[in-house]
Amino acid sequence: MKVLLIYPEYPDTFWSFSYALKFTSKKAAYPPLGLLTVAAMLPPEWDKRVVDMNVRKLKDKDILWADYVFLSAMSIQKESVKSVLARCKELGVKVVAGGPIFTNDSEEFGEVDYLVLNEAEITLPFFLSDLKEGRPKRLYATAEKADITKTPIPLWELIDMNKYSSMNIQYSRGCPFDCEFCNITSLYGRVPRTKESGQLIAELEKIYSLGWREGVFFVDDNFIGNKKKLKDKILPSLIQWMKARKHPFYFSTEASINIADDEELMRMMAQAEFIMVFVGIETPHDESLIECDKVQNRNRDLIASVKKIQDFGLEVQAGFIVGFDQDPASIFEKMITFIQKSGIVTAMVGLLNAPRGTKLYERLVTEKRMLKTATGDNTDLSMNFVPKMSYEKLIKGYRHIIETIYSPKHFHKRVKRFMKDYQPVQKKVVQMRYSYWKAALKSVFILGVVGKERFYYWRLVTWSLFRRPKLLPMAVTFSIYGYHFRKIFERHFRRMEKGNWGQT
Repeated sequence: MKVLLIYPEYPDTFWSFSYALKFTSKKAAYPPLGLLTVAAMLPPEWDKRVVDMNVRKLKDKDILWADYVFLSAMSIQKESVKSVLARCKELGVKVVAGGPIFTNDSEEFGEVDYLVLNEAEITLPFFLSDLKEGRPKRLYATAEKADITKTPIPLWELIDMNKYSSMNIQYSRGCPFDCEFCNITSLYGRVPRTKESGQLIAELEKIYSLGWREGVFFVDDNFIGNKKKLKDKILPSLIQWMKARKHPFYFSTEASINIADDEELMRMMAQAEFIMVFVGIETPHDESLIECDKVQNRNRDLIASVKKIQDFGLEVQAGFIVGFDQDPASIFEKMITFIQKSGIVTAMVGLLNAPRGTKLYERLVTEKRMLKTATGDNTDLSMNFVPKMSYEKLIKGYRHIIETIYSPKHFHKRVKRFMKDYQPVQKKVVQMRYSYWKAALKSVFILGVVGKERFYYWRLVTWSLFRRPKLLPMAVTFSIYGYHFRKIFERHFRRMEKGNWGQT
């Protein structure tokens, strides 16, 4: 059997880092981990190829080579998914599809030949068995959760690692919290399921053996969902392995804000070479936190929590949302003030949407406020429901937030605020490889010569050079991030001004 595993294209968003990647000549931020894991579950004698459309174009000859196409994607990739499906149908190659977009919205993809939904560890073996016997069904689904201690090591050898800015691995699935707008619990449950330390080390050894020596992102829904296991088993193993291998990687992950309550955990993460954690702050407005059941963020000084995490050598990246029913007219200025005071450089602010499978979606259906399927893109100025605040007022306030926090003046001020007090525990803050030198040189011209931010760029670089010279690579990296965020929204706002964008 010849199988082509296709990962559809992402639009330009916060997480695509498309404009930033051009500085390093990388093609994509992360490889398609789900597909690489599925590839490892397929019979070893099958011939497998991967086409990540974020890395290279999909050609007709790629599709015609295959007996079957395996397709996985998230909702944000819907437009590309539809295009791939149309091409496969035209070329007469059958498609096997799975992943979040098909699990959540399977009825929208009638053109898919075989839907293998939910967690592949459970549903894929049934499909493969039926396929072998020549009687595959169209739909395979289950409410059962997989035992991920049996999940195989992804087949990273199917990709060109040099095309990516970071590798990614998964340690856990599920989140103990149940925020109203989030579909993680409907997909993966509230009881975190975790791999064993031996599995994790084996995966790291695999990418190490393939020559990788840069960042690794733990793509967990909530890395600290089982803090006891982390401290007792996982982090000690990581620390020991990193030391034995002479610190080849640096790690980043996603976690809830209550990480700030556990100093031992943060200290161990820093020792294991974690340099960044993404946290869902969502909003500084307490009534909106109550509305969305963000219990872990309530009854705490959020800025103090962020500062504490930063004090342990962990950069905090954060997600923010506007558009809650309880948001007051003052939320936009309140959001700007919070972000600037917190020193969160990478502050990703999006409009609230209601994905299918969330409590928010069910509530809004009951209230007859739903308009359409969520796009999955938190930067495209769309909402899929009727907000309490007028959409026009929301967009005006949202634009004010974006144009303020990503303006060169405010952005570089926030970078300096963070870097001034940042004391990394890690052995290596950034590994100065060829790609970083290339990015630094490009930044000099694009940001320091022709860019509208050139005054702030040089002021930050000069300050870092003389005050925090070891953090100079970080200053350049942050400047490139700021450029990416500005370019993303400049494009969206231009489209809006031309009348090509709107709520519906």
